[in-house]
Amino acid sequence: MPGFVIALMVALVAAGVWAVSSALLQRKAMAGLSGEAAQLARQHSRLIDSELARFRLLPIVLGEYTDLENALTGRSAAALERMNGKLHSLAAETGAPVIYLIDAEGRVMGASNAGTEESFVGRDYGFRPYFRVAMAQGTAEYYAVGDLSGRPGLFLSRRIGPAAAPIGVVVVKYEFGALTRIWGNDPGQTFIVDPNGIILAATDPQAELHVLLPLPAALRENVAASGQFHDAPLDAGPYRLDDRGRMRGPGDALMAEAAEPVAGTDLQLVHLLPTGPALRAAADQAVVGTLAIVSALGLLAGAVGWRLTRAARAAADRRALEAAVASRTAELSTEIAERARADQRFREAREELAQANRLASLGSITAGLVHEINQPVATIRTLAENARHHLTAARLDRVARNLDTTVELTARIGQITQEMRRFARRGRGAVGPVALDDVIEGTMLLTGDRFRKAGVRLDLPPRGQPVVLADRVRLEQVLVNLLQNALDAVAGRPDPHVALIVGGDGEALTLTVADNGPGVDAALGAEVFSPFVTGKAEGLGLGLGIARDIMKDLGGGLELAPSPLGGAAFTARVPKARVPNA
Repeated sequence: MPGFVIALMVALVAAGVWAVSSALLQRKAMAGLSGEAAQLARQHSRLIDSELARFRLLPIVLGEYTDLENALTGRSAAALERMNGKLHSLAAETGAPVIYLIDAEGRVMGASNAGTEESFVGRDYGFRPYFRVAMAQGTAEYYAVGDLSGRPGLFLSRRIGPAAAPIGVVVVKYEFGALTRIWGNDPGQTFIVDPNGIILAATDPQAELHVLLPLPAALRENVAASGQFHDAPLDAGPYRLDDRGRMRGPGDALMAEAAEPVAGTDLQLVHLLPTGPALRAAADQAVVGTLAIVSALGLLAGAVGWRLTRAARAAADRRALEAAVASRTAELSTEIAERARADQRFREAREELAQANRLASLGSITAGLVHEINQPVATIRTLAENARHHLTAARLDRVARNLDTTVELTARIGQITQEMRRFARRGRGAVGPVALDDVIEGTMLLTGDRFRKAGVRLDLPPRGQPVVLADRVRLEQVLVNLLQNALDAVAGRPDPHVALIVGGDGEALTLTVADNGPGVDAALGAEVFSPFVTGKAEGLGLGLGIARDIMKDLGGGLELAPSPLGGAAFTARVPKARVPNA
């Protein structure tokens, strides 16, 4: 009888331990999967946000091309041919599937695929929502299946010309294929889902253009009538939401889910992880734990009267500690490696965005640089013609003076083109000692003509400035961005005035760009550094955020400061370089 009672007690204890440990371990497994899914969703959303921000800059850059208006209006066949070549080159360089120009009547005038079997030139896209909305509101983003390629993508469009008299629309198509291939390297599945629950892009191709929930009949008819997805059935696929709002995968398997919004759109990024393996592992751990506890109870009952030696207990404790340390070390190594990969992907995406910002800046200042080059070229021609006459008359001293002047002018042209190549170069340079005088001179080569043409007074610090610890190209990018913002801020002022002021202490220098414009809206404050926050009607709100990130990478910072000229001022702090004593 006592043996039966003991056996029953052991069985009840084992059942209780199994029930409690199973519930706790499954809850822990689900929490871990949810956290992992959320982390991957955040990583993937940062990548797609940076990609879309880069592609949204393309229509803005194209708006700066001088051939654009002639190409859209059809006034110049040569301009249209040059524009097709530029669109083709830009599409190849950025990876955009297609870039095209639509005139005010909805007809495609130029395209990056002009001359190919899939050429859009001559097609009527006036019915497309991205054309109609852009013409009415300035910009539009619309997801659809291409009518020629049959491939789905996000169409980013921007109106050219004022709202009262637009001349057309620039359209850039973005396809998610490259991103889904990158996401496919991580565990689980990643989707881009629209507000109606339609899966637009997925790492699992079988899920694309299927729905997570059945579409209402009226909505299905509207979507079919618009031709947005051609003849896609938009029916249930391998992934769906059940009646309790839980995500189910192939075979009705329960999935852990995390979602992040796609910045600037009404789309969502959803990441799913299968729960089956983790729940089975939790159940196995519960069984193993229960058996271990029951075995321990049995050993304890059978070992009454026996004493364990101190050496045996110490050895067992040491083995358990070593196993725990080894297990935790392996977990930490995995976590560190994953964080390092995520940080590398984020840095690469941020550098791509900074490169796009530099190209956009070059687009706005190219006209001024062309004027800077045209003047010395015209002078060189005049000097050459004069030298020929002087040579005929045997006035060699005047020929020599003309040649000396020609050499100086060609050096000036070389200096300007070298600065443009340096500024547009992709990649991050090494941080090291940089002469601040050279940085300011390079910045003026890129922006000085815009100030002269606009008639804006620009005060610069005298030469002889200290050496700073920085990357010249990235520091020039910050100054170009701040000076162009200041130039835009003083437009239309009766006495426009901008100043670049150098100050600081023994450890660092401060570079302050101040203007006498209207200043920063008090409602924005420090939020002006946040992505997509801007006080400009046509701005994206990316420049100041990129500039602040660059200054942080250089060991300094960028902040809003009081303007000595009464408008707005931004102060960049950069470390001084340690110069050995002479």
